[in-house]
Amino acid sequence: MSRPGASSRPCAGPLHRARNGESVETAEHLTSSPASEPAEVVLDRYRLLRRLGGGGFGVVWLAHDLKLDRAVAVKRIPTGDAGTAQRARREGVAAARLQHPAIVALHEAGADEEAVYLVSELVHGETYARLLADGELSDRDVVAIGVALCDALAHAHKRGIIHRDVKPANILIPEAGPDGTTDGGPPAKLTDFGVARIAGDDALTRTGDVVGTLAYMAPEQADGGDVGPAADLYALALCLYEGLSGVNPVRARGAGATARRVGRRLPPLGRLRRDLPLELCEAIDAAVWPRPEDRGTLADLRRALARALADVDDEPGTIAGGALEPIAAVAPPVRSGLPARAAAAAATGGLTAAALLGLPPPDAPVAPATGALVAALAAILLPRLAWTAAAAAVVGWLAGPAPDRAWLVGAAVLPVPMLLRGAPAPAWSLPAAAPLLGLAAIAGAFPALTGRMARPLHRAAVGALGAWWLALAEVLTGRRLLLGAPAGAHGGWDAVTAVASGPTVAVAGVWAVAALLLPAFVRGRVPAADVVGAVAWAAGLAAAVQAVSTAPTGRVVAGAVAAGAIALVVRRHVASPAHVSLA
Repeated sequence: MSRPGASSRPCAGPLHRARNGESVETAEHLTSSPASEPAEVVLDRYRLLRRLGGGGFGVVWLAHDLKLDRAVAVKRIPTGDAGTAQRARREGVAAARLQHPAIVALHEAGADEEAVYLVSELVHGETYARLLADGELSDRDVVAIGVALCDALAHAHKRGIIHRDVKPANILIPEAGPDGTTDGGPPAKLTDFGVARIAGDDALTRTGDVVGTLAYMAPEQADGGDVGPAADLYALALCLYEGLSGVNPVRARGAGATARRVGRRLPPLGRLRRDLPLELCEAIDAAVWPRPEDRGTLADLRRALARALADVDDEPGTIAGGALEPIAAVAPPVRSGLPARAAAAAATGGLTAAALLGLPPPDAPVAPATGALVAALAAILLPRLAWTAAAAAVVGWLAGPAPDRAWLVGAAVLPVPMLLRGAPAPAWSLPAAAPLLGLAAIAGAFPALTGRMARPLHRAAVGALGAWWLALAEVLTGRRLLLGAPAGAHGGWDAVTAVASGPTVAVAGVWAVAALLLPAFVRGRVPAADVVGAVAWAAGLAAAVQAVSTAPTGRVVAGAVAAGAIALVVRRHVASPAHVSLA
């Protein structure tokens, strides 16, 4: 997608002025300091020269440091009420802990009888918000800014600081020199830690406080819940989403309408910008997921941004939104995640029931139906904890009367929490689908089921786990589902080692790679291209499985056909946001 209205890259000149602090005033306001205002000296050192900006929290001044003969920014915060004084202290404490090139440096904090003063470096430039509105940032600029801010936030998080108000107005873009560079410095600087959450300071960080800017606020923050690094990740990703798509789907005309959009799924970025690298779109989409545990990490986002830097356009301009975007910007709420949790509950309950049914009546601790119901309800309320508890209980129940089965079940469930630690809860039970597909002679279709997962490593892990569960199920049931159980393997540790030393490991690798590459072949955007991609992907999957195993050709082909069909359905669903009215 081109950027209409492209303009030249900003350079030194009258457009750019020093911008620190609230960063919400217009260019006219930045110079609207009456000539009659006195050149006041504060803290016996800083001469206030001109007002740069201001808001409800304080006023930012251009000042001259009389001792070091340099220009600085001074934020003057009146201390007339306890809340304002508390916020001033919070910003000073937070900024003092941070020393990073992509964070505005705090030189000094002081106070007199009327106000608190925060003295920081003077950043000559503009805000990210202003440059986006003026169409002066290219895709490459936005991506580079994202890399710098990932580093800045990672630095803050390591020191126990959660910003809680990452937004375009709090991102400063240093003025470029005549050669278009920023003297080797970062392309952006993060400012305003006035509402930061500080580890170890309960008085300033109690749960229940709702602070920040609603249009960029993570759902858990808007709910007054405990806020961690995932909230900053969400806000940063939303800033990048806006910079690349030209729209913040959460922002509405009023605060009430905006509040109703918080916590809803955003349309996939790739749907709005089909020309952007797929990995970049998927990383940003994952980072703005409503549930914090599904967003990944700053490192994941930074990795995708860095890889995309050379592949995105360097032409500045504005992004013109499509005609359908205003009514399709946000999909229905998924905060509760009930459909996904229901699927996990069904799998957990089924696993529990199957284990109880396999025990003789005297050895079963509870009736199969009762055990399944309890496990399913627990999985809805606490999906990961319940899944782990159910798996441990199954292994424990089998250990006495059926130790050979206990070894097989334990070998199946043990890798799941380790490999899928940060994955959505339903993914933990997804490997169980591989044996079920095997009963229908289409086990080879399993990798296609991973197509809805946003994070590549999670897709690969689930793909490998599906092959592992399939092989262990063949030993447990005595039926050939794809590869067939190793000769003489009936259960126990010997059966586990026999499975691990056979072709299962190679097939697991093939399925992992297939799951990893699926989005590259089937993007869910152009139907004709998706069909071609699905056929190529499924054919490659079948050929690779046939090359590393002795699986029957008929089952391999049937699995490949089913895999292609499932991949088309799953990927089209992922790429198509729900269109709902936001009137």
